[in-house]
Order: sequence, then C-alpha cells, then structure tokens
Amino acid sequence: MFAINQDAGSRRKVFLFLCAAFFLSGFAALIDQIVWQRMLGLFAGSDAVTAALVVGAFLLGLGLGSLAAGAVTDRLSPRAALIGFVLCEIGIGLFALSSRAFLYDFVVQVVGPLVPSRWGIFAVCFMGILVPTMLMGASLPLLAKAAVQSLAEAAPRIGWLYGLNTLGAGLGALLGGWWLIGTLGYENSLRVAALLNLLAALIALLLWRRVADPAPAQAAATSRPAPAAGFGFLTWGLLVFISGFAIVALEILWVRVAGVIAQYTAYSFATILGSFLLADGLGMVLGAMWLRRLKDIRAAFFVVQALATLYALASIYGVYWLAGADWWENLLAAETTRHYGLPLAAALLVTVLLVAPPSFLLGISFPLAQQGVQTDLSLLGWRVAAVQVSNIMGNAAGSLATGLAALHWLGTAGTLKMIALLAVALLCFWSLAAWRERQPLALGGASALAVVLALAIAVFPGNAQFWARLHQAAEHHEILVAEDRSGLALFRLGEDGAASPFFIQGFTQSKWPFLVEHAFLGAVGPLLHPAPRAVLVIGSGSGGTPFAAGINPATQHVRVVELVGPVFQVLRDFAARQPDSAIAGLLRDPRYEFVVGDGRRAIFATDRRYDVIQADAILPESSHSGLLYSEEFMRLVLAALKDDGLYVQWGPTARSVATFVAVFPHVAMLQPFPVLIGSRRPVQVDHARLTQVFSSAQAMRYFAAAGIEAKSASRLFRDAILHAPAVSGMDLNADLFPRDEYYINNRLNAATRRNKPDS
Repeated sequence: MFAINQDAGSRRKVFLFLCAAFFLSGFAALIDQIVWQRMLGLFAGSDAVTAALVVGAFLLGLGLGSLAAGAVTDRLSPRAALIGFVLCEIGIGLFALSSRAFLYDFVVQVVGPLVPSRWGIFAVCFMGILVPTMLMGASLPLLAKAAVQSLAEAAPRIGWLYGLNTLGAGLGALLGGWWLIGTLGYENSLRVAALLNLLAALIALLLWRRVADPAPAQAAATSRPAPAAGFGFLTWGLLVFISGFAIVALEILWVRVAGVIAQYTAYSFATILGSFLLADGLGMVLGAMWLRRLKDIRAAFFVVQALATLYALASIYGVYWLAGADWWENLLAAETTRHYGLPLAAALLVTVLLVAPPSFLLGISFPLAQQGVQTDLSLLGWRVAAVQVSNIMGNAAGSLATGLAALHWLGTAGTLKMIALLAVALLCFWSLAAWRERQPLALGGASALAVVLALAIAVFPGNAQFWARLHQAAEHHEILVAEDRSGLALFRLGEDGAASPFFIQGFTQSKWPFLVEHAFLGAVGPLLHPAPRAVLVIGSGSGGTPFAAGINPATQHVRVVELVGPVFQVLRDFAARQPDSAIAGLLRDPRYEFVVGDGRRAIFATDRRYDVIQADAILPESSHSGLLYSEEFMRLVLAALKDDGLYVQWGPTARSVATFVAVFPHVAMLQPFPVLIGSRRPVQVDHARLTQVFSSAQAMRYFAAAGIEAKSASRLFRDAILHAPAVSGMDLNADLFPRDEYYINNRLNAATRRNKPDS
C-alpha cells in the first residue's frame, strides 16, 4: 500500500500521470465530437443553421456538466473526486461504443423523418448527446480537485490540466482527420476513442491510493485575500466570457477564409481545428508556467487579447494583399482545384499561419483567469467550473452571434471588424482601470494598442473588395458577390462575352455561358423520362443543371435545393443586369421552386415522390460530399422516386459507380462523361435515342436560349452506354465511412478516362 504523505517529487509524478490521463481524454473527446456531429448532421442536415444548433447542443451539455460537477466537487475528498473522473471516462467510453446503435440507427434513421422543425432538431440533438457531454464537462472540476493540494499551485496546475487536455484534443483533430477516420471509418474511430477513455480511467484508478488529502500546513492556508487593485470574481467571469466569445468568433472566420483558400475538404477542416486546439493548449501550458513571473495578470490578460485580435486582422489582411501577387495566383489559382500536391500544402500552410499564433495568445488567458479567481481552496471546484462555464457560454454566444447573425449581415470583413472593436472596448475598460489606479505605463500601453487596432480596422477592405481579390479579380472584371451564414458565392464576369467563372465556397462551380456538361447532366433525365412532371435538383451551381432540368414541356414543377443561400442572390443580381439571359429566364419560370437547405434532408424529411431526381456535379474530394455519394443516401433517393422514376448523377470515381450499382436495380452509365442513370425499371437508353432527344427541334431551341449547341452533347456519350456496369470487390461509400471524401487515405480511381466536368 502506498503511503498517503508523499514528498514533492512523488506528488509531481502523480500529477504528471493525471495530466497524461486528461491528455488521452481530450484526444478521445475530439474524435467523439467529430463523429457525433457528423452523425447528427445526417439527421439535422448540414446547412449553417442546423449545424449551429448541433454545436450549441454540444456546448450546452458541456456547460451543464461543468456546473453540476462544480456544485458537488468541493464536498468531495480528492480521492472521491478522482473516482468521479474515472466514472466520467468510463461513461463517455460506453456511450461512444453505443453511438452507432443510438445516434445513427435510432436518432438518424427512426427519429429523423419525424422532426420537421429546427427547434425540434435542437431538442433531439441536445437530448441525444446530453449524457456524454455532461460527463465531459464534469471532468475538469473533478480532476482539478484531485490534483490541487494547495492554493499556490491551483492556477498553474489547472492551466496544465486544461492545456494538456486541449493539446490532446488538437492531436485528436489532426490524427483523426488526416488518418484515423479516413482509414478506419467513423464507427471504428469511436471504438478507438472509447479505448482511450478507458485507458484514461485506468491510469486515474491506479493513482487512487497515491492521491492524498492536503497536508495540514497546506490545508490551513485555504484562502488568500484578493489583491486590493484586483478584479472581483464576477468581473473575471465576464472577461473569460468575452475571451471565449472572441476565440470562437475568430475560429468561424478562419473556417470561412481558410476554407475558401483550401476549398473546404475534410483535411482542411482538420487542419484548422487541429491548429486552433494545439496552439490554444500550448498557450495554456506556457501561460501556467509563466504565472509566477507576472507582476500583473490583469495587464497580461488584456495584452494577449489585443495582440491576438491584432494578429488576426493583420494576417487576414496579409492574405488579401498577397492574393494579388503573381506567385500566389500561380500556386493557388482561383479556377483550379487545390486538393493535391504543392497547392494543397501551400493552402494548409496559410491555414496554420492564420490560426495558430492568435490561438496561442488567447490560450494564455485561461490560466491568467484561474489565477485571478482562485483565492479560496475550499471553493476550488466551483470556481474551476464557473470559469469553464463562462468560457463555454462565451463559445456558444460567439458561435451563434458570428455564425448565424454577424456573417449573415456583415460578411467576413465586417465580422472581423466587429471582433476587433470588441478588443478595443476591452482595452478601453483596462485603460479606465489603469487611470483610476494611477498606472501611467499600463494606461499608455492600453491606449497605444487601442489606437493601432482602430487604425487596422479603418484600413481593412470592405467585404466585396476582400473577396474579389481572393478570387483574383482584375480591374476589368465585374464582380457579383454575396455572403451569409450559409456560405459565399461569387460571379467573376468577363468582358465581351468571355466565359465567366462562378465560385461557391472557393470552388469553380461551372461558368456562364453554361458548360455543356452541366446542361447535359440536367437534361438527360427529363428527356428520357416519358412524363417528368416533378423534378428535384440537388445543387444549383451557376444554374446550368437546373436550367436544363426544365427542358421537357411536360415538366410541371422543378424543385432546386441549394445548401449555400448566396448562390441564388448572385444569380438574381446577374439576372437584373442581363434580363434576357437564360439565368433570368430560369428565375422567372413559374415552374421552379428555389429552396435554401440540405438536399439530403429535403428527401428524407418529406414524403414527396419525384419522377426525376438529379444531383449537380459535386467533387468527391469536397467536405461533406460523402453525404451525397453514400449507399444510404442513394437508398433514400430510390425510396423518393416514383415507380418509373430516374435518378441521374455524375459518377466521378469507380467507388461512386460501384455504390450506385449496388443500390439501383437497373443502371445505365454513359461514357466518356460518366453519367449514371438508375431506376427500379430497366433504363431504356441507347445512342440513337439520346441523339434523337438532344437533336429535337424543341431541345435545340431550349439550349440555344443559353448559348448551348445541343448537338455538342453527343460527344459526352460517344464511347459507350453500359447497362449494369460491372463492379466487384470494391468497398462502397457509406454514411459512416465516406471513403471518397477522405481521398488521401482512399485512392480515387477514375470511372472513365475523363472523370471531371470542365470548369
């Protein structure tokens, strides 16, 4: 049996093992969070509002767990608190193991179609992950109680614990996003996370007898007076709330800016999240190490907040300035994909440089705040929880205010200026405190930083100007740009009828005039179906695919569902400038219904059935593409088709073709442009019929209105029409293992020798 009274070296070893356990817990938590949010996204949809509600549900659970633990932790002995941590880790691990059965098989498959409202979605998401998120939120107050034995070591040790937990989370984001999930899939990744939770619990359990109550001399010194010039507990709580607000608001902006540069892949998001968490955790650890060297933690807190915001402004402005350089245009050309090789590496390097330095600075804030509030050892657990909850509440407020409101009304540039103004307000508050306390040096420093921030705000470009340069617009280009909470769309119009690229979230999504590939993809289903009265189009792009979907006079209704709302606004702006264009005609056509939302949810959350469903060409490498290339999605599509209905989809990879063939009873595949047509009934298509329908007088007139020569479509199916394409022995794309989306881990093989539409 271990002795209870231990020397300093022994206590330090125990603490380091507790840190290791919490590091593993953080790694597992990020894997859990990524997978649970993906599972709930299948139920709630992946549009901006419902995604924000899922994040809100997650944060609310964390906050409630922290509050609950804070209310009871100070009544527990260190050993009892450690057992509480062990039970939390075991509970999280068990929930991870049951996630497939509960969150996917029950919540997604059974409950999903029954919940139409967004607040109902929030309630289901909240209740679905309430238990594990509360256990996650409770872990820090419990472990802090077990690890801290004196008031002097409270803030440093809490900073170390939370910092290493955050470092573990950052490593989980990087390794999970770049290797684990793409190699093992979501379900097996949860098993790995559960194993890490159980390992963390085992480490803590083995330390149970080595965790001792405070020595008598330490227990006697349970409190210290707050400095005469210090802030009170409530003031520190408010400051932590604002800091949490700022860091998440900046994270959302980094996702928007870096996502456009790196073109929104699973790997770019993992890099953003991993860089953010690793730098934030490192800031916490180093902040904990520096505490004893700081004479005024308040000044340090305000300085790191201001410097982080100033760096964020300067670095994003630097991206704006560099985007006009020749080497940037060559390396990160706007009209090319940046998913491989040197362009991918360059985009990810820019991401790290944007995210890591300010995250590091803001991470220093947490141990500073703990030092400010930890004045009574008997209230340690409660105050750890209260500061953590203040931070979480700030995170939630920053997520909702930025993701749902500020981006929607102010755009990226305006939102960044708003965050900078918040930092200026903090500096003004500190200046007032310094003036009252007659600290001229602090007053001068705060005032100087406020002036520099104000100047940076003044010179930062407007939203349209910012995005035009990042999309490499020249002086002769006319730019139509729109941005809201759901995303970004930009039309870069050329001179004298030159092809004009249309960008969505940084991707070139077709052009004006429409590309024949997109028009063919939209027209082939309605032209082959005998009576395509009801048509659903998933994804709008520049309008080529939806426009062509109305080619058959028998079509009475075309529903176009687009995830990124600004797409429709930019198309409306274009139509106002060119009222005789096919885009203007498309928007005026009374047969069309334009809906901003998630295409997958538009199918499973309603009981509508369609004659033709078609998906616009979506790059398999793009983030969340797996939602529309999975076997389960295609089964939803099959169920939403009428008995003689047709589903039309681009088949960019061999795996996407194999998945399609595994679901639809009858399949035809056109080549060399790989278009798949699936149905419950045999698909009646051959070269002669396709040539006939695309060469009809009505089709030629319809296409001519958009400047497309209908006969040119014949080159897209000149090689072969394969009925029931042969595929065997290939792993399919699945909801819980979207292999093509994780394209670095799972090689993409082309369906044909020409596997991409021109763009």
